[in-house]
Amino acid sequence: MELPIYMDGHATTRVDQRVVEAMLPFFGEQYGNAASRDHRFGWTARDAVADARAAVAALIGATAREVVFTSGATESNNLALKGVAEAARDRGNHIVTAQTEHRAVLDPCARLEQQGMQVTYLAVRGDGLVDPEALEAAMTPATVLVTLMVANNEIGVLQPIAELARLARSRGVPLHTDAAQAAGKVPIDVEADGIDLLSLTAHKLYGPKGVGALFVRRGVAVAPLLDGGGQEAGLRSGTLNVPAIVGFGRAAAICAEEMPREAARISRLRDRLRDGLQRSLAGVTVNGATTPRLPHNLNVHFDGLAGEQLLTGLDDVALSSGAACTSSSREPSHVLRALGLDDARARASIRFGLGRFNTEAEVDYVIEKLSSLVTQLRSPAPVFVLGTDDRDLPPEWRVESDSEVD
Repeated sequence: MELPIYMDGHATTRVDQRVVEAMLPFFGEQYGNAASRDHRFGWTARDAVADARAAVAALIGATAREVVFTSGATESNNLALKGVAEAARDRGNHIVTAQTEHRAVLDPCARLEQQGMQVTYLAVRGDGLVDPEALEAAMTPATVLVTLMVANNEIGVLQPIAELARLARSRGVPLHTDAAQAAGKVPIDVEADGIDLLSLTAHKLYGPKGVGALFVRRGVAVAPLLDGGGQEAGLRSGTLNVPAIVGFGRAAAICAEEMPREAARISRLRDRLRDGLQRSLAGVTVNGATTPRLPHNLNVHFDGLAGEQLLTGLDDVALSSGAACTSSSREPSHVLRALGLDDARARASIRFGLGRFNTEAEVDYVIEKLSSLVTQLRSPAPVFVLGTDDRDLPPEWRVESDSEVD
C-alpha cells in the first residue's frame, strides 16, 4: 500500500492506463482533424471519433447519432437547459428541478431566471429522494423541461429516474438528467428509462478531463450555444478534441464491460468502510438513503466534530466535505441542508468516493486512522488550575523542569 490514498472519486478519477494507451497515437502520428475530408489523416480521426461515439452511446443505451461531444458535463448541462429553453421560448417559460442538483444545473437555472424563465426547485425528502407526486404537482402547461440528476454527487442517492421521466412524458415535457456521477457506475438505459437528454463526462469514469457528451433524443429541439463550423450536427461547433474523445470512448467501453463485477467489488469496500467506522465509533451516521445508492459513495457525519478538523488530520488521505466545485466555500453543503441537517451536522460530514484502484488494505488503513483521529478530537482537553501541584496530575500531564517554580 502506498500513501497518500485517494478516496475522492466523485471529484475526479485517475485515467485508466488502457485509456492512456488508446489516446497516445492521436497525440502523435494520428493527429488529423476529424473534419478534414480530403486525406487519410482526417479519415482516421473521423473513424476514431465515430468508434468513440458508438461506445459512449452503448454505455447509456442510445444510438450514436444522438450523442453530441462537449467539453464536459457542465457544458452539456448548459447546452441542455439553455438550448431547450431557447428552442421552446414560444411554448412556455417554466423549468422544474431539485434543490439538491449540482451547481452546473442550479447556476444555469439562475441565469435563465434572470432572462425571464420561471424555475421551481423541488424539495427532497430526508433520504434525499424527490417525491414523484411533488414533480407531478409542480408541472404546468408552461413547463418546457424537467431536469433531475440520476445520482447525487454528494450523497450518492439514486433518483427513481424512470418514474420521474414517465411523469414528465405524460405531460409532454422532456426530461434531462445530469448523469455525470452515475454513468459507468450503474446501468443507464435512456430508452427503457424514458430519458430525453442526458449529460455525462469522461473524467468521472476513468477517462480524460476536458471531454463530455450530451445525449439528445431524436425530435427534442435544442438551440446551440456555440456557432461556427457546424460540427456535432450544428449543436456544438468547434474542432473536435480527438485524443480526449478517443479516451472517452475507451473508458466507456471498459465501464460497459466491467461494470457488474466492479460495482460489486467497490460496494463491498464501501460497506467495509462504513461498518468499520460504525463499529469503532459512536455517532457516525450515513447521510441520505442507503439504498438505492451509488456503489462507491459513502457520505457520513461525525457527531460533535467539524469536517475541516477531520480533513486536516487525515493528511495522507484524499477526501472532501462536499462537491469539488464548491470546496472553497465556507457555507455548509446545500445538499445536506436540503436533507434537513443543521449547519453543524452538515459541516461535520465527509464524502468518500471509492474507485477502481482502491483496495481492502487502504480501506482498513482509513478506518484505523479516522477512528483514532475522531477519538482524539472528541477527548476532553485537560484543564489546568493555576497553583496545582503537578504531583496530583497523571504522569503524562506533568511538566519536567530542572528548577522548581515559586
